[in-house]
Parts: sequence; structure tokens; C-alpha cells
Amino acid sequence: MLDENHPHARTFMAWPARRRVWRADLAEVRRDVAGLAEVISRYEPVVMLACEAHLEEVRHACGPGVEVLAVPVDDLWVRDTGPTFVVIEAGLAGVDTNFNGWGRKQIHARDAQVAGRVLAHYGLPRIETTLVTEGGNLECDGRGTLLATESAIVNDNRNPGRTREQVEADLCAALGVRKVLWLPGIAGIDITDCHVDTMARFARPGVVLLNKPGRGAGVDRIRLYRRDREILTAATDADGHRLEVIDVVEPDSDRIGNRGADFLPSYVNYYVLNGAVLVPVFGDRAADRRAAGLLADCYPDREVVPVYIDTLAEGGGGIHCATQQQPVVETMGSQVIPRVKAPEPGP
Repeated sequence: MLDENHPHARTFMAWPARRRVWRADLAEVRRDVAGLAEVISRYEPVVMLACEAHLEEVRHACGPGVEVLAVPVDDLWVRDTGPTFVVIEAGLAGVDTNFNGWGRKQIHARDAQVAGRVLAHYGLPRIETTLVTEGGNLECDGRGTLLATESAIVNDNRNPGRTREQVEADLCAALGVRKVLWLPGIAGIDITDCHVDTMARFARPGVVLLNKPGRGAGVDRIRLYRRDREILTAATDADGHRLEVIDVVEPDSDRIGNRGADFLPSYVNYYVLNGAVLVPVFGDRAADRRAAGLLADCYPDREVVPVYIDTLAEGGGGIHCATQQQPVVETMGSQVIPRVKAPEPGP
């Protein structure tokens, strides 16, 4: 599995379709999605997945710089519903992680088919796994180390009866990683059961950006941050190297207005693309500037672009959750690849 810094062929997004999911906020979240797509399209190709009935609406909303592809979807969170791309001997392939609505919490009949349909459209091999997980809980440094939370995968609502060791072996086999660094997470804290891409990200191999709760955050999240920091500072990657852990402090809750219970105020849910890094803006000017400056230091060869995503964040996600990158890799035809042998463990 490559890291997000690797050059992209395109970014996938998805047009939210279900009024039952977004209710009165559907029009506003569609505006957020269209705006985000337009920004990304300045740097790399964007493919918006959309239901047949919405194709013209999407073309009008997103403009000519965004390609629209007819793929039935339920919601916008393509990081979780789309394929997770990996490199095999034949070139580029995609892992279908068997999306089940984050443990059957949300309608997902269409979204469960997105990964397979995207891979078939582009003629890419589909790697099968019996694991149920989501791309938002798979954070890789590109050199064999994976970050994941236990709460969102070693969980009976996705993988009943499986131990952490069994899940880890399957992750290594499907993704080609050598070591999994487990963060505990908190089951039930949100619809995803605490995805890692809202908490900890690799800026580069050996460097982890860790979300630190801001003033006004709940006790559970503060305790989780402290535990995550302890784990990461004591850990080594697949090559045996210690990690540098850099805090990325959330905005203060009293400076971002009246937000709903699901609001995600995490700067760590940024997105790296060709030549740029997209970072959310929440309205705490000091915190927004601090996060943008930190990312500029971590990604000196990329432009840091602030993006307003208020309605996306109210839905419990962010820029990273709403995007999925396809890396630039030469490919050799379409096939279904059953389980692959796990790599030998690292040092």
C-alpha cells in the first residue's frame, strides 16, 4: 500500500444521494462536495461518482473540470466505500474492504458495491478479502507500516469472532504491509467507531501527526489522545525506527460556534494531492493558522490550501473522508485476485 504522498492519477469523490441520511442538510453538503471537487480539480483529475438520476445536476454543480461517472451511491464517504489501492506484481490493484455501513449503522446497499464497480470500470484487479473495514481506518507510511484503530475493525459489528492477531494477518496479506500499529479507539464514539484518519496520520515515514483535542473537548477524547501518544512514542515502524510524534491541536470549541454532536474538528483529516495539501478551516483563526503553518512545515514542496467544509464536518467527516486517491502505477489488465500471501514479518 502506497502512502498518500505518492503521485495521484486522480481523486475519487461521491455525490451524496440519500435525503434520508442528510435530511435538511442535503443541499448544503452537496455544495461542500462540489466546492471541494473544484479545488482538487485545480491540481489533479477528479472523478465524481453519482447515481444516474443525478448526473446532470452534478455536472452543473461541479463544472467542466470534474468528470462525472455513473456509479450508484448512497453517501459521499468514498474513502470508506471506494477501493483501497495497492501495488501487486501486475501493477495497480484495489482491495474491496466489504463496506457494511460502519457495522450496519447506515443504509449502504449501493455503497457496498462501489469498490467493485470502480475497479471494473477502470479494468483494475480486485483483491478479495474476508475482512470488513474502511479506508478511513487504514493509514500507511508507504514502507510497510499501517496505523489502525482496534475499535473500528476488531469489532463484532464488522469482523465477529476474530482476534486482533487474525485481523492483523489479514491486513498484512491484503495490503502488503509488514507491521500494524494499533491505537485503541473508542467503539461507539461516532458512526465509524473511531477511524484513525481523524486521529493520526503519517506526514512521511517516521513522522506521525496526532490530533490533540482542543479546549472544551470531552474527557474520553482527552484520555484517548494521551493513550495514543504513549503508544506512538513507544512504537517502532516496520523498519525498526522510532516515530516522531507531532501534535496538531484542534480549534477551541468556544471559538467555532454552536456545533452538533457529530461535528469533526480535526485538522488531521487533511488531504494530500499533487502539489497541494487541503486543510479544513473551522473559524478559530489562531488554531486554523497554526494548523496550516504546521502542515506547511511538514509538506514544504506543496501549497497548503484552506477549505471550508462546515456541513461535511457536521456529518462527522472531513476532507480525507470524502476523497480517495488512485496512485500513478502501471497496470496489466483486470482480474479478481483471491487472498494473497502475507509478507514476512519485519524486524
